[in-house]
Amino acid sequence: MSEERFGEFVLVRRHGHVAELVLDRPGAMNAVSTDMARSVAGACAALAADRDARVVVVTSSHERAFCVGADLKERNSFSDADLVRQRPVARGAYTGVLELPMPTIAAVHGFALGGGFELALSCDLIVADRTAVLGLPEVSVGVIPGGGGTQLLPRRVGAARAAELIFTARRVEAPEALELGLVDQLVEAGRDRDEALSLAARIAGNSPVGLRAAKRALRLGQGMELRAGLEIEDAAWRAVAFSGDRAEGVAAFNEKRKPQWPGE
Repeated sequence: MSEERFGEFVLVRRHGHVAELVLDRPGAMNAVSTDMARSVAGACAALAADRDARVVVVTSSHERAFCVGADLKERNSFSDADLVRQRPVARGAYTGVLELPMPTIAAVHGFALGGGFELALSCDLIVADRTAVLGLPEVSVGVIPGGGGTQLLPRRVGAARAAELIFTARRVEAPEALELGLVDQLVEAGRDRDEALSLAARIAGNSPVGLRAAKRALRLGQGMELRAGLEIEDAAWRAVAFSGDRAEGVAAFNEKRKPQWPGE
């Protein structure tokens, strides 16, 4: 297993074809400061360009939190001009995760609030343990979710449910989070990282070309009228139909062996 650090607060670990992006600011429960946002964006840019990374798992080094959201202590010192300057840096962290071309999984335990929950929502799947507490409390401090929450949450749970959660700013504990669809898998306390990495390893056994194309079709087709969505799917199919991965997949199936994906 190799490791690479991006700034002071983000670590990327390699587990074969699975990359683990570790939020590593334990002294502040992974509150997203300007420096941390830059680090998340930098790590995502490197991973997006890495053809060897087939799945990314976002984890936390803090025992009691995935991420508590924006660093409000830092924000309290900002002038209006500082806040304007910081906005694209903050957005870069959330869009960095959201736009990763390979499947992404968030491993959540403890607090995932505000921007922390938005980082998880930016992933394709969320695995949470029984200590997880999730929510978008921004209106309780005079702002709104600004890391994608108003757009990503309704895509998960529907417009009315998202409105209730955002307008009340309430925190949702793990069992209810699973029931509402805020998370996709609920595991025993302390098992979120292991289970997410295990799921990632299963996904990573599949064609990297196929995985990226499937994600692209899923994302681009979301919210589209069916006929338009099917055209997006057809374009994604054509992009993979003549790939080395497709040829290897068919050959491996017929030869009853494990595929050795060329990744192209």
